Amino acid sequence: MSSRSKRESRGSARGKRESEARGSSGRSKREREREREPEAAGFRGSPVRAKREVEPASAREIPVPVVPAPRVKREREADEDSEPEREVRAKNGRVDSEDRRSRHCPYLDTINRSVLDFDFEKLCSISLSHINAYACLVCGKYFQGRGLKSHAYIHSVQFSHHVFLNLHTLKFYCLPDNYEIIDSSLEDITYVLKPTFTKQQIANLDKQAKLSRAYDGTTYLPGIVGLNNIKANDYANAVLQALSNVPPLRNYFLEEDNYKNIKRPPGDIMFLLVQRFGELMRKLWNPRNFKAHVSPHEMLQAVVLCSRKTFQITRQGDGVDFLSWFLNALHSALGGTKKKKKTIVTDVFQGSMRIFTKKLPHPDLPAEEKEQLLHNDEYQETMVESTFMYLTLDLPTAPLYKDEKEQLIIPQVPLFNILAKFNGITEKEYKTYKENFLKRFQLTRLPPYLIFCIKRFTKNNFFVEKNPTIVNFPITNVDLREYLSEEVQAVHRNTTYDLIANIVHDGKPSEGSYRIHVLHHIWKRRDPEETNQQGA
Repeated sequence: MSSRSKRESRGSARGKRESEARGSSGRSKREREREREPEAAGFRGSPVRAKREVEPASAREIPVPVVPAPRVKREREADEDSEPEREVRAKNGRVDSEDRRSRHCPYLDTINRSVLDFDFEKLCSISLSHINAYACLVCGKYFQGRGLKSHAYIHSVQFSHHVFLNLHTLKFYCLPDNYEIIDSSLEDITYVLKPTFTKQQIANLDKQAKLSRAYDGTTYLPGIVGLNNIKANDYANAVLQALSNVPPLRNYFLEEDNYKNIKRPPGDIMFLLVQRFGELMRKLWNPRNFKAHVSPHEMLQAVVLCSRKTFQITRQGDGVDFLSWFLNALHSALGGTKKKKKTIVTDVFQGSMRIFTKKLPHPDLPAEEKEQLLHNDEYQETMVESTFMYLTLDLPTAPLYKDEKEQLIIPQVPLFNILAKFNGITEKEYKTYKENFLKRFQLTRLPPYLIFCIKRFTKNNFFVEKNPTIVNFPITNVDLREYLSEEVQAVHRNTTYDLIANIVHDGKPSEGSYRIHVLHHIWKRRDPEETNQQGA
């Protein structure tokens, strides 16, 4: 065989082997694709799924447990109370609509109602946080949260106190088991925390004077409950007690629906004054109190905040100044304005008058120059219409001389003598830094409830003086018709007033205290130390 034929035979053999290799590789590729088709089809969502072979434990991925995640989430929600909890987790990990223990809690007999006091600010006694506050019904303290690491949970474990009340949702819980307690015997506790009144109950408040018995056994008359004097807040207590016995104002704030939907600008703190006054009013008139006194702590904290510390708990204040500020602040917080928009405050207390003003020449000027000035327009009498929340009555100057027994003479004056200021005829001189004016006043509209403020204190650059003059006034049928203008008298049919409250200041201007007489079927006196009553 020649060399050429040998080369051809070797080439043909090499080509045969390459073609066989290509064929085998092509078949193996097609077979592999055919084997993967069922798995791929199942992956794309085909209803036919390939049966997977069981892989050894070393090759399989360990699945991530999914049970603890919901538990962590539920515990976080329990701690934050972001939503009302309607499910209670049982010990076996399942969530039931209601735990069987909810209606058969074994710790209800540990509740101590004698230590419960919901008059103070709702904040945690440890973290001082207002968020998610709970009251321990065994010791009366406030704690935050009820999760595993919350202060309430730790307190329940350390001291074996198990029954807690959410101060916002009014739900009862047992800790550390963390289930809701449902029992009708606890309704009296929620009513003390948040009293409610129906329209029928409000309408019957003035028709009957029924004594109530507190949990500690003392009897009291709803509406005439004593207010605690924390330190030097008796001036505010007297004003709040008087306002709580004005029926239209009381009825408005006893029903929370009357003001809870009032819209205020974001960040407005003045509406807190409305909320706290409503809460205090409902506690004062609650016939199911645990004790026969109420602490105005939350109300006074709102006063300090909204007045920017003008009125404080630790410093004695002026009752008239507080009354004036409180009525105007309450009117503004309810959405009222000076002229157009009215509120319950203006409907009850606001009247109107005419103020006549005449400028006087300087007293050091010659008589002829005074005569010339009086003919100028600047010195002519002007009249303006003005509204008022209360009327200020001026007392005559107290005498400086003593009687035969070396005692100061305390004068007495009838109420109608100092009311002559508003008859439209009596003129009084008012001095400013540079000018003097003569003013006279005439009433044009009388409010349903009239407030008189007798001006006893006068201030100068050195000290404050108190006028001890006694004012004699009747307690019924005070007729003010003669103080109205003639055209207004025909419009006002009812011009007589009966006394329902009287605030008195005892002692020196800087060291004295306030007390109040209130009429509620019988006359009662309230002061920081004692309570007396007299028949009406």
